[in-house]
This record gives sequence, structure tokens and C-alpha cells, in this order.
Amino acid sequence: MVDFELSEEQAALREASRDLLTSYCPPHLVRSVLDAGLDVDEKLWNRGARMGWTGLATPEAQGGAAQGLAELCLVAEELGRAAAPGPFVETALASMSAAWGGPDLSDLAVRAATDLGEGRLKAGFVHHGCLTARREGRGLVLTGRATAVHAAACTDWLLVTLTGDEPYVLLVPTAAARTERRTTLDLTRSWYDVVFDDVTVPAGQVLSDRPGDATRAVDAMTVLTAADALGVGQRLLEMTVAHVTVREQFGRPLGSFQVVKHKAADMLITLRGLRAATYYAALAFDAGHDDAPMAAAVAKAFASDRLPDVAGEALQCHGGIGFTWEHDLHLYLRRATVDSLVHGTAAHHHQRVLAHLERTAVTRQAA
Repeated sequence: MVDFELSEEQAALREASRDLLTSYCPPHLVRSVLDAGLDVDEKLWNRGARMGWTGLATPEAQGGAAQGLAELCLVAEELGRAAAPGPFVETALASMSAAWGGPDLSDLAVRAATDLGEGRLKAGFVHHGCLTARREGRGLVLTGRATAVHAAACTDWLLVTLTGDEPYVLLVPTAAARTERRTTLDLTRSWYDVVFDDVTVPAGQVLSDRPGDATRAVDAMTVLTAADALGVGQRLLEMTVAHVTVREQFGRPLGSFQVVKHKAADMLITLRGLRAATYYAALAFDAGHDDAPMAAAVAKAFASDRLPDVAGEALQCHGGIGFTWEHDLHLYLRRATVDSLVHGTAAHHHQRVLAHLERTAVTRQAA
């Protein structure tokens, strides 16, 4: 039995985060960041950092709040609901990961965890792409191209995860790599390729080479992406209900027609399922359960499979106005599409779930 009820502190975090974003991240701010070609609005960034978003999961020893992935998901959900730009969750995850070395943390990692947690520095998350790391002395040399890195050009550090035969979690200065901005469907966030040309990574920047830590970081980002998708879907439902309540056809509000009611109900049911899957995955991650990787895969597979359905229903209920540039619906439709693709498609995570179930079956037979 899993308790999905929020504690008083969690409810207060969600309410305060929503209030801040409602006041300081309206759609016209999102559009202004787009028009200016920026990765983040610095005033919004500073407000979020003062709210404590970037240090939520940072250990107390590094000045953080020592909370978990569940609390980060509450923030990620609200960021998705507001279509907010900026690498808030990536920075929080990097600050949390920078402290994984425990008492053996290098001075650089300690400073990075503190500065990232307090929002003085920003971080991106690097996983997609073809990256290799070879040993050179006590450090590594990193080579390759990473794709789909959010807001890379505005960051100071890159949290790099390699999950192959030699897994690593690395902290690399963004200035050591080359960033190339990409044009994507998503207009609410900027996305980059990051190129590493034989970048030297000193031993102090190798946060972990323990088996499982790289996968753990990737799973955390996967769950946070599902939480962002949940927030996007919630906002799509809210916009749809508001529209069909006031828009009339044949002298009646659209929302009074049974077919429209069914569409809204289907959207709500989907989002409740996504909420359960996402927060179960976050709780499993925080508790260190053996099924945490599978739970992360289930959450993201559900989001990637079903969020496009929610977006499609929202567009149908809005009709022609939903296609216009002036209406904000398209900002969420675009973000929903990209959320369904980054950090693993539905097919990718279905394969992860299948592989987990096969390993479990083999283990049980062996026992």
C-alpha cells in the first residue's frame, strides 16, 4: 500500500511554487524568452532559487534541504504546468548527484553541490548521444556528441552520465565543451547538442564510478520528465475545461455536449494514472526499492504513450482557435510532444520494463 497523500510541507511547496509561477511566469514571459533567444529568464531563475527549488535534494552538509525526488517532482510538475523555461530540475539533480561521493567528496564537488543548490550556478543534464570516456592517469578523457541537452548554453556545469560497461557520473564545466543550439518543436525550452572533443575530466570531477549510480541519475531525470509531462497535461485539461465552459455552439456551451464531457473525462483519467505512476516512481527512488528503475520506466512509458492523447483531445475541443499562434495552447502541445520523446520514448521504456521482468523471472527460477 502506497500513501500518495502529500504531507503539509509538500502541499505547501506545491502551493508556493504554483503561486510563484502564476505571478512571475505567465505565457507572455515564456514568449518573451523565446523571442529573445534566451535559455532562461534570470529574474525567474533568482526567484526559483530563493524559493529553494535548486537545493531541495541537496544534502544539509552542502546547505540544502535534504529532500527527495518526490519533492523535486512537485516542482517539476508546476514548471510543466507553467511551461516555464530554465534548467531548474537539472541543476537540482546535479547538486544532489555532486554529493554522492559521501565523505570522499573532492573540494570541487563540495563547492559545486553548494553553488548549484543555492542557485548561484546552473547545470545541464547530459545522457543522450554517443559518448565515450577513457582512463588517463587518475582522470578521464571524454569524447563524443550528446543530444537533447536542455538550456546548455546558460549553464556552468554539465552532469554527464555514461551507463555502458564502464558507468560514470561526471561533472564537466560547460566551457570545456561546445554547444550547438537546435531548432525543435518545443518553443518553451531551448535544446542543444553538446560536443566533447577529448575533454579532460580530472579525478575530482568524477562523482561516481560505482555500478548503478549513473543509471540512478538517469532514472531520476526520467521521472522528473514524466512529472513535467504531468504538469503540461494538467494545464491542457484546465485550458480545455475553461474553453468548453464559455464557448457556445447551437446556443449551448460546448461542455454541455456528452461527447465533450467524455473527452474531458478521458483526459482526467489519463492524468490520474500518470500522477500515480510518476509519484510511485519517485517514492520508490527515494526509498531505494529494487523496482525503482522499472517504476521510472513505467512512468515515462505511460507519459510518452498517453500525453499525446491528452494533447490531441485538448486540440479537438479547442477547434480552430487551437491552431493559432496567438493562443497559448500550442505552447503546451509542443512541450507535450517533446516531453514524450526526450529521456526515452515509450518503446525504449517498454523494453526496459520487459528486460526487468525477464531478469526477475530468471532470478526466481534460479532460487
